[in-house]
Amino acid sequence: MLFNSFSFLLFFPVVTILYFIIPYKWRWLHLLLASCVFYMAFIPVYIFILLFTIVVDYFAGIFIEVSRGRKRKFFLITSIVANISILAIFKYYNFFVENINALFHLSAANAIPYLSIILPIGLSFHTFQAMSYTIEVYRGKQAAERHFGIYALYVMFYPQLVAGPIERPQNLLWQFRIKHEYKIDRIYEGLKLMLWGLFKKVVIADRLALYVNDVYGNYIHWEGANYFLATIFFAFQIYCDFSGYSDMAIGSAKVMGFHLMTNFNRPYFAKDIQEFWKRWHISLSTWFRDYVYIPLGGNRGTKTRVYLNVAIVFLLSGFWHGANWNFIIWGGIHAVLIIAYMVYKEYSGNLIGDKNRFLNLLGMILTFFCVCIGWIFFRAADAGQAITMLKGIIHADWSSFRLNISTGDVPFGTTSAVISLFMIAVLLLNEKFQNVQQLSLNARPVADILYNAAILCMVIVFGVFQKTSFIYFQF
Repeated sequence: MLFNSFSFLLFFPVVTILYFIIPYKWRWLHLLLASCVFYMAFIPVYIFILLFTIVVDYFAGIFIEVSRGRKRKFFLITSIVANISILAIFKYYNFFVENINALFHLSAANAIPYLSIILPIGLSFHTFQAMSYTIEVYRGKQAAERHFGIYALYVMFYPQLVAGPIERPQNLLWQFRIKHEYKIDRIYEGLKLMLWGLFKKVVIADRLALYVNDVYGNYIHWEGANYFLATIFFAFQIYCDFSGYSDMAIGSAKVMGFHLMTNFNRPYFAKDIQEFWKRWHISLSTWFRDYVYIPLGGNRGTKTRVYLNVAIVFLLSGFWHGANWNFIIWGGIHAVLIIAYMVYKEYSGNLIGDKNRFLNLLGMILTFFCVCIGWIFFRAADAGQAITMLKGIIHADWSSFRLNISTGDVPFGTTSAVISLFMIAVLLLNEKFQNVQQLSLNARPVADILYNAAILCMVIVFGVFQKTSFIYFQF
């Protein structure tokens, strides 16, 4: 079920109203059943994959807690292997088969067969959330959850089930045991955040997608100038698409009284690549930091070892995003950027400081364009296309630039481009002054209501409503 769909427009108020009406002791069951309905709206049978991992990790958590010595590690490894195996089968099996067949030049008769299966929606997200539970129990930072339904709800909580934020058990599990009261201020703040997320998705991301999809999908018919514009547009498309989902997830949970972690913090205002990764997809970057980077040694050891740790984390992060060499290259690009910045800081004294506005602006622009280079590989169908488009951008002939796209249900022309640029400006101004976070119903009611009424009008008038899936659903 999509947040930007008519079915969710019915689902959300019904689930929320019933949540506050039914007795407190049955609310966990209500949310669990609602989460099952939400997930089964995609491919119903895949609910059994979630059930399998839930059962394995539920008992693994208990066994880890009551065991001692090597048994604890055995149950942890069992849990991790079970989760990784599901990912390997559904997400990575065909990737490895394709590369093995190509490496050994296996003929069609001798080739390892592919699996004709569809990747379950959001598999990497709820797998990582489940793994964080057993790891935290093993580390002694989280008590094993004895209530099976509560643990199942931790994995399946519908607002963040499909595309995060990837929660930790310490933040979310205990909230299912709290009796949340109906509070109009909190509900208003949650709805406001959902509206802002919807604005990002249908007004900015889905409109930009009209141009981006055509240029990247038919790149041989376009030129370098169009590659450049499509890449800039994609940078804002993927940000508004993913952060818009996070806003709607956090907002819908907040309406019911649940607090989910912040997943984005104005990443395109980052002054360097290291700061960018502290602001972008925070729940994933902190996951890799806590469960991969630090266990590998983190910042300890020789410089070579630290750089190797950084490279491993970003290559794994790229592979997490998809079973495609493009994503691995994308991760490698960010590893090189991070390592280069670490070297720069060490030998330059970090010239970009908070008090120098010109250098801050220069750092933001440079960081944005470095990130955009990575986005080319992230969005392109393969490495060949990405390299072709990158060369085209470098040798762009702006005299051959053309904007209009007539294909598809909704055309994209000068008017759409102007609307898109205006809405991007609204986005950046909002983030610069953080209006959504600072205004509140109690502090400035008239200004806040008028502001959000304007956002709603822009959604209705300028939104592209094509029931478009969120980009990160594929991960």
